[in-house]
Order: sequence, then C-alpha cells, then structure tokens
Amino acid sequence: MRDGVAVSRYRRSTSLLWALLWLALAVFAGEFVRPVYLKYAAMDSPAYGMFLTRRGWLWCHLGGGAVGIALGTLQFATQRWRRQAWVHRWTGRAYVAGMLVAMLGATGLIATSPAPTTIRVAFAATEVAWAAVACVGLLAIGRGQLDRHRRWMVRAYLVTLAPVVFRIALYAAVGAAVVPSPGTIAALLWASWAVPVLIHVAATRRALTRPWRRRIAVPRQVPRSSSTRG
Repeated sequence: MRDGVAVSRYRRSTSLLWALLWLALAVFAGEFVRPVYLKYAAMDSPAYGMFLTRRGWLWCHLGGGAVGIALGTLQFATQRWRRQAWVHRWTGRAYVAGMLVAMLGATGLIATSPAPTTIRVAFAATEVAWAAVACVGLLAIGRGQLDRHRRWMVRAYLVTLAPVVFRIALYAAVGAAVVPSPGTIAALLWASWAVPVLIHVAATRRALTRPWRRRIAVPRQVPRSSSTRG
C-alpha cells in the first residue's frame, strides 16, 4: 500500500516537474531564437557581414535548429497522446530531419570558419554528441524499447538546447567580468551540452536505484509494427 502511494506521488510530482521544466526551456528557446534571427535579418548588419559568403550554411543551421528546438519541445507533449501516436512519430521524424539540416549547416560553418581550432573542435563535438545520443534513442524505439528511447531522446534534446545554454552561460561569464577568450568559449561550448546530459544520466540512474522503483521498472516494449507505422 505504501509503495503504491509512493509510486503515485512520485509520478505526479515528476510529471509536474518535467512539465514546468520543458515550459521553461521552451520560453528560453523562444527568447533565444527571436533575437538570433533579428540579429541576422538586416543584410548590412555587422553580424550578418561575417557570414555573407557563407550565408547558405548559416541559414541551413539557423532554420534547421529552429525546427529542432520547436519540434523537440512539442515531442514531450505528444508522447502521451496514445490515440494519436502518429503525431508523435511524424513530429519526431521532422525533428530529426531539422536537426540533420542544422548539422549540415554547422559542418559547413565549422569547415569555413577562421575561429581558433579549440572553438571549432568544441562546435564539432556538439554535433557528434547529438548524433550519438539520437542514434541510441532511434535504435531503441526501433527495437521497441520505449523507456530507453525516451531517456536518450531527452538527452538528444538537451544537446539540441546547447546553443541556448551556451548563450546564457556566456552572458553570465561576461557579467561576472570573465574575459571571453577562445579557451573560455570552448569550455562553455563543451559544458553547454555535457553538464545537462550528465545531470540527466545521474538523475535517471538515481531514480532507478530506489527500491520501489526497481520493483516497477520493468522495461516497456512497443510492438515493432507500431514503432514503424505511419
């Protein structure tokens, strides 16, 4: 009886916390996307001038990234739509497609960037991190491993939000009178995805080690047909 009450309370509190978290992330993401697009909207702006000869890569990166951020947030709402599961599948596919376009643009920008090697490597590491965790999540759903799929796609979205976290961290560093040297920028780029992902890994492992969680944490499977249909 006590275990049942604990499970119910845990699920309610967890659902509420996750809902508040994703709402906050959506607001932060929106506040990030809007000024970024305004920054490059004017052809004569200094920011756009830096990418004038590489504007194709720039708009691939910005456009795909905006789609990824928007649809990634939507995925956490549609995952509970049991009767309209196709919505979750198709928004998920669009999310992955948007991120692939963003990564293509980022690859072109990195390859043609005059930035120091440490910064370019840090940007490239973000791409590799997203590809790695997203692949694990996609392979999991292909095998019908629903819980594993959810865990790893949450991590993929945390990497998706790395540019947002990086901007916030950079503004905080500048506000604290830290000089934004190439080394500092590279460190913030690495931390912008590594820290959130590691926190999520630690949190999920801690939750699964609770005695009553171990008793109910039977890996959920979905039929192969339902994971590939639509």
